[in-house]
Amino acid sequence: MIYVRSALFNAIFYLNLVVFLILGFGFFFTPRRWSIRALQFWAKSSLFWLRTIAGIRMEVRGRENIPLGSAIIAGKHQSFWETFAILPLLNDPAMVLKKELTYIPLFGWFIYKFRMIPVERSSGTQALRSMIDAATEAAALNRQIVIMPEGTRRSPGDPPDYKPGAAALYGKLGLSCVPFALNSGLFWPRRQFLRRPGTIVISFLRPISPGLDRKTFQKNLETAIEAETHKLVLEAGSDQKSTNREHFFDLR
Repeated sequence: MIYVRSALFNAIFYLNLVVFLILGFGFFFTPRRWSIRALQFWAKSSLFWLRTIAGIRMEVRGRENIPLGSAIIAGKHQSFWETFAILPLLNDPAMVLKKELTYIPLFGWFIYKFRMIPVERSSGTQALRSMIDAATEAAALNRQIVIMPEGTRRSPGDPPDYKPGAAALYGKLGLSCVPFALNSGLFWPRRQFLRRPGTIVISFLRPISPGLDRKTFQKNLETAIEAETHKLVLEAGSDQKSTNREHFFDLR
C-alpha cells in the first residue's frame, strides 16, 4: 500500500506544482509580497496532500524562536520536504538555493520574482560575495534569510559537513541566527521514491546572538543543530517501534 500511496502523492505533488506555475503565472506581475503569499499557499496545499495521501504529518516546535523581522534561519537539510515546508512558517523568506534551479522554465523565473538567493556553488569566493550581497538586500527589506549550511541533502546518521556560507552571512550581516533541526529524511528520504507515513518534526532552537567570531559561531551552530537532529531521529525511531508493537498486539 505504501508504494501506491507514494506514487499517488508524487504524481499529485508535481501536478500541483505545474498547476501553480501555469495558473499562477499572473503572480509574476503582482507585488512580490503577493507572490510570496501565493507561494506559501502552494506550500500549504502540498503539505495537505502529503498528510492526506502519504500519511505524513508535520509538527513544529519552537515557534516562539522564529522572528518576524530579518534574521538568518539555518538548519539541517535531509530531504526536499524542508525546502517548501518551511515557507509558510516565515513571514518573508529569502532562501539560499543552487543556481541550477533558475534554469528550469517558469520555476526559475519565479525564483527571481520571489527574490530568492541563487548561488553558483562552483564559483567559490565569488559565490560567497554574491550571496552576501543578495542577503544584505533581503535583510534591508526585513526578510528572513534561509540557508542550509551543509549545502546539500544529508541522510539521517551521515556525518555533518558544514560549509562556510552560514558563517559568512552571520559575520557580514550582524544578524541573529536561528538554528533548526528536523527528521524529514526518515519519511521523505533523499533520492528515494517512497514516502513513509509518520510525523516530521522541525524544531527551531534558541537564536545565536550576533557578535561571535566565525569559528565560535560555526561550532555553536553545528553543535545545536546536530544535537537536536540526533534527538529527533531517535525520538521518531522510538515512536515507530511503539506503533509497531501496538499494531502487533492489536493483531493478536
